[in-house]
Amino acid sequence: MARKKKAPASNPGAPLWLATYGDMVTLVLCFFVLLYAFSTLDVAKFTAMAESMQMAFSIMPGGPAASSTQSMVDGSFGEGAGDAARRTQSDQTNNANKVLALVQEAIKQEDLGDDIRVSLEERGIVISFSEQILFAEGSARIRPVSLRVLYKIGMIINSLSNQIELEGHTDSAVLQNSIYVDNWGLSAARAAAVVSYLNREIGISEKRLRAVGLGPARPDVPNNSEGNMALNRRVDMVILSQHSIK
Repeated sequence: MARKKKAPASNPGAPLWLATYGDMVTLVLCFFVLLYAFSTLDVAKFTAMAESMQMAFSIMPGGPAASSTQSMVDGSFGEGAGDAARRTQSDQTNNANKVLALVQEAIKQEDLGDDIRVSLEERGIVISFSEQILFAEGSARIRPVSLRVLYKIGMIINSLSNQIELEGHTDSAVLQNSIYVDNWGLSAARAAAVVSYLNREIGISEKRLRAVGLGPARPDVPNNSEGNMALNRRVDMVILSQHSIK
């Protein structure tokens, strides 16, 4: 009687795909354990860890994982990110005060403290030039007497990366003996004249400059006396604070 052939033995152990799946689950578990361990975050160490994880998973910078990592560094873990933000804000304030001191020194050297005022506001550093120092009445041509101080201040702000806004202001009186139809046109032309000088003579990029004519819309003081009206006729150079001061 013929012998029956034995059935071939099946491969022992788990399927191969299960081993790969187990490795992936282990890696994911390690990732979340690390996240838990870093619940009180040291930003520098976390960034280094995140970059290492990205390399391990072959994730290129700038992809979804990079964005998620940055958002966690920016604020999801509380104290560490908050401390970094406060330090950055403090540094920016200190640097703004240094720039403010340089501008004030340039004004002092030219003995123009009565014609140029400087202040630190929430929107940035505001350098306010009176009409008397910059322009003749009803004109938007920069007077030669102001060119030295304008050059000095221009060289200071040229070393920064901030956006610069020039705002032309007037009083509320009707224009007399001027080529401009009204105060709006005069204020815009004066702001544009200073922007042009900063771009042409100082070399500040036009991408950083903006000219705005505000006419009589934003007086510093009420237009109820000749002295007050003179204060309102001005050009404000604003070093905007939303771009960090180096």
